[in-house]
Amino acid sequence: MEIKYEYTRKRSEFGRPCSFSDFLAEVTVDIPPNPSLAEDFIPQDPVDFAVQEGPVMALHEVNTERAQVAIKGVNHVEGGWPKHIDPKNSELTTRYREEVEREEVYTRSVQRLSSLMEHYIRQNNTIDIYEEYFEEEEEEEDEEQEQPSAKTINVLRDPNMPRRMATHLSWHPDANRAVAVAYCSLDFQDSRKDMNFDSYIWDLEKPYTPELVLKPSSPVVTLEYNPKDWHHVLGGCYNGQIVYWDTRKGGLPMEMTPVEFSHRDPVYGAFWLPSRTGTECFSGSTDGQVLWWDIRKMSQPSERLILDITREDQLKAALGASSLDFAPVLPTKFLVGTEQGIIISCNRDAKTPPEKIANIFRSHIGAVYRVTRNPFFPKVFLSVGDWTARIWTEELMDSSSIMETKYHTSYLLDACWSPVKPAVFFTARSDGTLDIWDFLFHQKEPSLSLKVSNDPLLSLCSQDNGRIIGCGTRQGTVSLLEISPGLCTMRKNEKTLTSTMFEREARREKVLQDKYRERLLREQERLRAKPEEQEDPQEVFKQAQADFFSNIKAERRRRGMEVPEEVKGTGQWPPWQGPHRGQGTG
Repeated sequence: MEIKYEYTRKRSEFGRPCSFSDFLAEVTVDIPPNPSLAEDFIPQDPVDFAVQEGPVMALHEVNTERAQVAIKGVNHVEGGWPKHIDPKNSELTTRYREEVEREEVYTRSVQRLSSLMEHYIRQNNTIDIYEEYFEEEEEEEDEEQEQPSAKTINVLRDPNMPRRMATHLSWHPDANRAVAVAYCSLDFQDSRKDMNFDSYIWDLEKPYTPELVLKPSSPVVTLEYNPKDWHHVLGGCYNGQIVYWDTRKGGLPMEMTPVEFSHRDPVYGAFWLPSRTGTECFSGSTDGQVLWWDIRKMSQPSERLILDITREDQLKAALGASSLDFAPVLPTKFLVGTEQGIIISCNRDAKTPPEKIANIFRSHIGAVYRVTRNPFFPKVFLSVGDWTARIWTEELMDSSSIMETKYHTSYLLDACWSPVKPAVFFTARSDGTLDIWDFLFHQKEPSLSLKVSNDPLLSLCSQDNGRIIGCGTRQGTVSLLEISPGLCTMRKNEKTLTSTMFEREARREKVLQDKYRERLLREQERLRAKPEEQEDPQEVFKQAQADFFSNIKAERRRRGMEVPEEVKGTGQWPPWQGPHRGQGTG
């Protein structure tokens, strides 16, 4: 929606002729000087006056009977010597000639020097003499010396009791001057009667009170600003409804979807679509559906997709969507993270609903809490689940991740890419720790780990400049962290190096995948070629059992715990037991 300004003017005022008149000059007002004010002024001497025309300087040459001289800036009489010099006086003429020659030499030197200076000035305009050729190396040295750091610059707290979870953050598209925070309790069957449903929009310049209170009919799980119309905010509710607000008209919803046509479970993801009108959006829920909406007509969804990976379009076999991601650079594709640990790559432009499920990635043990595309390389995306974060590429179908972090002792609950550095991403852990990873330099350990809160971190969102990170906790506290410049400033060739790293890891994964498939094919061919030589499973089990017990007996004999056959019944085993310690039983 474009903003337009209209200027109105009466038709009669267009083309009106200008009336000019000629009259003599007249004195409008005459202010006589006040002598008493002269004492407040200080006379200035000398006084400089600026004029528009300066004196004309020229070069004059005269020929005399004795010599040809060039005189500059000296009063002379054309065709002879100056009046005060007698040509017959040899002493005066000689002295005057020496003065003129010295002035001529000085003039020529100045002219020659001016030509050289003009050459150097022209050369300096061509070549920057102030260019620092080793500035990048100095910056790299400074960055190497500078340790990664982060500091808390602001804290936004849920003003209600009891505290609720800060489940989602969304920055205002206009210079990130505000942040919308969705507050909701995701605990199973949390039916506290005094639970508040409100969510808030916070102005960073006034962090103590919310700028606007959003009042939905059900707690909001996710909130998103419209990048085309900043006044529209989209929300996905706990009861499955989709609602939107116009911040110019207060905190009451403009419109919401009917319950019978909405999702049946909480909406964990909702995004605006880059349409011409800026009014289209879509949502995903754990009920196994992705629904498309238009806020001009929210009575029913305009399109529906069932997340059935068997491609039978059966709702009973659908996977619940626990996270959703959409990138405007790929307007027809989106990613869905499911409760079953599977990531589904979907294409809206496919002809039939089963064809819209383009690819499947089996990623994590348990729910995928977050899936997000790289802002520099849209085919590369990041997922978070169980105890690790993984990086995938859509160029490899039905394969494992190309890169991953180490396994942590605590769960990872959210992640986001840096919008300014292609290899940097942030992860939030259930022990309240924020990890900042830079895979271009360190892949085994994070570049910075910061204990933000004692409560689990549930949501992360970075500003467009990558300098400020918002972290939402289980107790509804949103901490705004400012990271050091080294983690939010792109270095030279960093994008190229990151692209090379992703391509290298993708090739390595493809080689491993091909070798694994080749090994499976060889094994299948071997089994088909010799079916009669297959061993009986019972015989294999008995042989393994016999080997196991034989190994146990050998180990006990080595440790001195097994009684040999030749000493049984003598009462002399173990060797540290004498006759007076006990008798054997035979």
